[in-house]
Amino acid sequence: MDGSEFDRSAAPLRRGQDSTLGSMRRTLALLACLAPTALFAADFTLTILHTNDVHARVEPNKIKQSTYGGYPRNTTLIKQFMKSDPNPILLSAGDVFQGTLYFNVYEGLADLAFMNRLGYTAMVVGNHEFDKGPKAIGNFARLANFPLLAANLDVAAEPELKDWIKPSIVTTVGGQKIGIVGVITPDLPSISSPGPNIRMLDTFQSVQTEVDRLGKEGVDKIILLSHSGYELEQEFAAKIKGVDVVVGGHSHTLLGDLGIADLPAGRGPYPTVVKNADGNTALVVQAWQWGQVLGRIQVTFDDMGAVKDWSKTPPVVVGPEVKDDPEAATMLSAFQKPVAAVSNEVIGATETGLGLDGSARTGENTMANAICDAQLAKTKTMGAVVCFMNAGGVRASMEPGEITYGEAVTVQPFNNTLVLLELTGEEIQKTLEFGSKGAADGSGGLIHLSANSSYTIDASRPEGSRVVKVTIDGLPLDLKKTYKIVLNSFLAGGGDGHEVLKNAKGSRLDTGFLDIEAFAEYIKGHNPLNGKKEGRIVVVGK
Repeated sequence: MDGSEFDRSAAPLRRGQDSTLGSMRRTLALLACLAPTALFAADFTLTILHTNDVHARVEPNKIKQSTYGGYPRNTTLIKQFMKSDPNPILLSAGDVFQGTLYFNVYEGLADLAFMNRLGYTAMVVGNHEFDKGPKAIGNFARLANFPLLAANLDVAAEPELKDWIKPSIVTTVGGQKIGIVGVITPDLPSISSPGPNIRMLDTFQSVQTEVDRLGKEGVDKIILLSHSGYELEQEFAAKIKGVDVVVGGHSHTLLGDLGIADLPAGRGPYPTVVKNADGNTALVVQAWQWGQVLGRIQVTFDDMGAVKDWSKTPPVVVGPEVKDDPEAATMLSAFQKPVAAVSNEVIGATETGLGLDGSARTGENTMANAICDAQLAKTKTMGAVVCFMNAGGVRASMEPGEITYGEAVTVQPFNNTLVLLELTGEEIQKTLEFGSKGAADGSGGLIHLSANSSYTIDASRPEGSRVVKVTIDGLPLDLKKTYKIVLNSFLAGGGDGHEVLKNAKGSRLDTGFLDIEAFAEYIKGHNPLNGKKEGRIVVVGK
């Protein structure tokens, strides 16, 4: 018997141990007969390298006057740390899909080529992995050299995924078993398109069940690989017994003090330290977004598998000082050629810039206005009188200058179709009320409107009565009247939690027009496309 099963400091028992007093006494008597050096195992240090929410940012992303991220730079750092650091593993916390023309052209397979080459250990599926339904993520999974995880998804009835998404894996590193359990945001059905064959399981229960199963198999070092958001991930760390480290994503959270003027301040420490349900330490980490930083934490476990110590440095900035890996740069050049042919077409210009005037998630935004006007223009001859646009679907802004097709796709990357939906005035009021909470919490459900329509949110009023002074197509909202609105298919299907839109009984027609098609046409027809706030959403009472 190995003496590493016991902690000589009499700390609380860890999973997999025999808790009966008689068995422990017999075991201790046996251990007393062994040589002293055999009694206690040494501490074990694991290096966790991690990324999340890369969103098809294959190339570096510009922030102010510098560029950050890109697979060639990340490859340089990952190769360096995989060689220099003790017992390294490499994890992805999801949302590899969606966000640039690389996804539109390759549907994740360009990213996968780099990920396979880097030797990722595991990936949890994110919500955007399901934006094109199960088939696209199924193709990705079949070609991946690493497992895809999610303990709270039941994919048994989905033929594209039933053999390809697992609850967990166990990997051996430095002679030690490391359990990795996946969990995806419970909001998946309302914010993406997983299809009818995938069933969500209870989030906490499914994760705890899988952690317990690994513990019974003698795995005493467990990582929860999560695409659920920083707030929920801290809750996981506190409430789920047996979890040592939560490697997270989904909320695009920057943690740690990077000390770089170009980059925002961290929302919390890296790692965020939580006392877990076992009374032990659990660590929570994220690596912001778009591969602009690389998560890197070294965790030391004691001989009972509990977290004993950890590195205190923030994520590694993937800035211009990081040189491209030559082989990865060559791969990127090959992937660029088909993308460039589409991306570089100039379709218009903007003198003022668009979307630079505040977050679309909390108030009026000129980019959101332009998107709405484009969708209404595309469908006005079909009877639409107003456009509804969810704030979470506005994915980028534009600096003054020429607008390329590639930039337009970055703003509207989802290839949603435009849907005509009849709503009563009462349903419109309820929809705006539900979305009004976004003005406070930035949840993405805030509704933007096309020109000649507006509403006011009075934040001082009770929830459910905050939306006042609603105007649709130039006239005050009539609660009894029926209006034909245009909206994207994601929102029409209840996306961002809009159940009123999902369940509306009025006529519903999917036009087949793509949102990017409408947006590109509008840019070409309104050159230069300039924006200013018009009072379409007014927020008072804060």
